[in-house]
Amino acid sequence: MAKLLEVRNLTKKFGGLFAVYELSLHVEKGETLGLIGPNGAGKTTVFNLIMSELKQDEGEIYFEEKEISRYQTHERVKMGISRTYQIPRPFGDMTVTENIRVGIMPDEISRILVMNSQSDSERKIGKSVGFGKNGLLQYPSELSMGDLRRLELARTIATNPKLLLLDEVFAGLTVGEIAELTELLKEKKKEGLTFIIVSHDLRSLAFLVDRVVVVSFGQLIAEGSFEEVIANKKVQEAYLGGQQP
Repeated sequence: MAKLLEVRNLTKKFGGLFAVYELSLHVEKGETLGLIGPNGAGKTTVFNLIMSELKQDEGEIYFEEKEISRYQTHERVKMGISRTYQIPRPFGDMTVTENIRVGIMPDEISRILVMNSQSDSERKIGKSVGFGKNGLLQYPSELSMGDLRRLELARTIATNPKLLLLDEVFAGLTVGEIAELTELLKEKKKEGLTFIIVSHDLRSLAFLVDRVVVVSFGQLIAEGSFEEVIANKKVQEAYLGGQQP
């Protein structure tokens, strides 16, 4: 299968400390890749670098075999890369529908001109992640954490992505909400989306990923199937001092 995204020798330093050090990884088209590691391992920094929210000190980032390091965040979104955040960031004064519409229309002038237009696109996207008619009219302050996660996902889907970076997508969810979101992500994968998922909820991740990359102190320490990396002694040491995570 063709590589959709490839990171080569990625390095980012803050002051004298390496947040990411000579990290190389890739995700193939249609694959779901888990990116795991203990707190402070550099996982979110990797997402920030992929999205150009931070600039790498060294290394290269390829998307569809094109080196994209010189491109800004909005340009990478147009290429087909989108992400969610650990803490949802909806526009609080907009309804669910309006939040989704912002993703459909990233151009600021177009957004202002057609904000009140009647389009089915945002409703279809909202419905695809589980929002009913009434839910689409709600404001973020009225939503549960599970629905806020759904809204984050809907906003990324609205950008028409090829690759979604999901950062701690299960954080703060109930067992039932995790199960619902897991099924939703499986459906989106069937539709052709590619995912890189950062999560501390390893049990939930096990049902989603094709492959896992493990980082510790910004460096790759293991790669393979979920079962292989969980059994890896280096991974066990990084997480729990030798006990299986």
